[in-house]
Amino acid sequence: MPRRGDATLEERDKAKRVSGLRGLGPFLRPYRGMAFLVLVALVVTAGISLILPLAVRRVIDGFGHSSAALLDQYFLAALGIAAALALGTGARYYLVTRLGERVVADIRRALFDKVVGLSPAFFESIMTGEVLSRLTTDTTLILSVIGSSVSVALRNVLLLVGGLALMLYTSAKLTGLVLLIVPVVIIPIIVLGRRLRGLSRENQDWIAQSSGNASEALLSAQTVQAFTHEDQSRAEFARVTEASYLSAKRRIGVRAALTMIVIFLVFAGVVGVLWIGVRDVRAGDMSVGALIQFVIYAVMVSGSVGALSEIWGELLRAAGATERLVELLNATDNVSDPAQPKALPQPAKGAIGFDGVTFHYPTRPEKSALEGIDLAVAPGETIALVGPSGAGKTTVIQLLLRFYDPASGAVTIDGMDLREMARSDFRRSIALVPQDPVIFATSARENIRFGRPEASDAEVEAAARAANAHDFISALPGGYEAQVGERGVMLSGGQKQRIAIARAILRDAPILLLDEATSALDAESERLVQNAVDELAKTRTTLIVAHRLATVKKADRIVVFDEGRIVATGTHDALVAEGGLYARLARLQFTEGVAAE
Repeated sequence: MPRRGDATLEERDKAKRVSGLRGLGPFLRPYRGMAFLVLVALVVTAGISLILPLAVRRVIDGFGHSSAALLDQYFLAALGIAAALALGTGARYYLVTRLGERVVADIRRALFDKVVGLSPAFFESIMTGEVLSRLTTDTTLILSVIGSSVSVALRNVLLLVGGLALMLYTSAKLTGLVLLIVPVVIIPIIVLGRRLRGLSRENQDWIAQSSGNASEALLSAQTVQAFTHEDQSRAEFARVTEASYLSAKRRIGVRAALTMIVIFLVFAGVVGVLWIGVRDVRAGDMSVGALIQFVIYAVMVSGSVGALSEIWGELLRAAGATERLVELLNATDNVSDPAQPKALPQPAKGAIGFDGVTFHYPTRPEKSALEGIDLAVAPGETIALVGPSGAGKTTVIQLLLRFYDPASGAVTIDGMDLREMARSDFRRSIALVPQDPVIFATSARENIRFGRPEASDAEVEAAARAANAHDFISALPGGYEAQVGERGVMLSGGQKQRIAIARAILRDAPILLLDEATSALDAESERLVQNAVDELAKTRTTLIVAHRLATVKKADRIVVFDEGRIVATGTHDALVAEGGLYARLARLQFTEGVAAE
């Protein structure tokens, strides 16, 4: 079973009904006109199908008594009906398929719009691969239902109702016998349908876990291979995939049994009714044409029941997929914009404040990442955050970007609490160079332009020069138009960081956040980039997170963190003279540097 736990899965399964398809209502509503045309085409084609047996009866009963001219008219009319049926069926297929594609495209867009704005806290509780599974596999299921299954189901419902009415009109006696079979057919549909619903949901969860497992391994392929973990990764993926297959096998078995039982019962009933009908024909109580008409309607009705029993499984799977998507669309985020956000005055000055901030990561609630942090940064001031790994330095950056909210206290920009503003508003005043630079699978130019999409080519190249990236970009095949591959696979670690720095320079924001921005650079590149960063920081509020203390010696102030608390503040020289944690870190780094030389 999926790792989220049997109890959770069972709880989610119990909520699954075909009524879950109601979640598609908001996406279908804008296309009511197209849906109405689909319904018209369905009614027309079903009506024509129901007329055909009447025509067959007239031809058969009048075959020996009608003139050749009348028979010609009968066959021409049949040809016209067939043409109308073909036209209506083609129109129905075009409209319903187009509607399905349109609705699924809207669902995918709405889902991505929702997910891309969720805070990192959300992704601590759900794997990215599972989100992608819902975005692809679940929406594909819904496309199949809207573009095919629902249309076929409605058509068969119309044929079932219309066929039963015309069977009653043709022979009330035979119709009564047929209706005696209905309860026998419905019972296995209800009993096995419940089992099928649970298995369908279980199968979808296993598929999602399989996707998440593969995504995690492939995105970390170099680490997997470096630690010779390929066999373990293969074994884990094989385990999850096999579990998914076994779940699908159980679902398919139940559905096959349901289809087999229903079809046998229905056609066994038809054979029995036909046997009685033949006896009525021999007794003169019924014409041959009427019997054939009744048989055609009976086959039509039985085929509809069989099709509906098969489609039922598809509808249940789609209902489960719809509820999974709606669940994600309605996901609550601990970090959200206020109903009436305040605007950050422009231009922003860049003053930063941490007032009594305490914070715990959602997955580690028992341990404080930050404890009672008070920090005021004046506009244009450069502050370096230093300390051991896990001391809380990067957490300060994440709270300032409002990826998370503090448990207590407030984080402010220009005196305004971040929780009072729209995240997209104050984030425009921030440029970030993360510890692990994110490079997109596009050109070098577009990767830099990501910082400010409206920037000109000249501005992009100026930012690259400032970040010491121009020379290596120009040397790439295609220069600035060179494709750098997924996650920047064509670039070295240092080249990725220089592109990330160029992106931040291009953004030209009043607040600059550098999280280990030069950690992957060689000594010469670090010196050149550091000069660019120093120049950039002169007119901006800058927070620098660094383990290498040589990069922060020029900071206006150095704030030393240890175990989520600020333990010292001052200039490099003052902190070294003071002794304590910073002096010990400085002594270790600079002494090791001299020894290495």
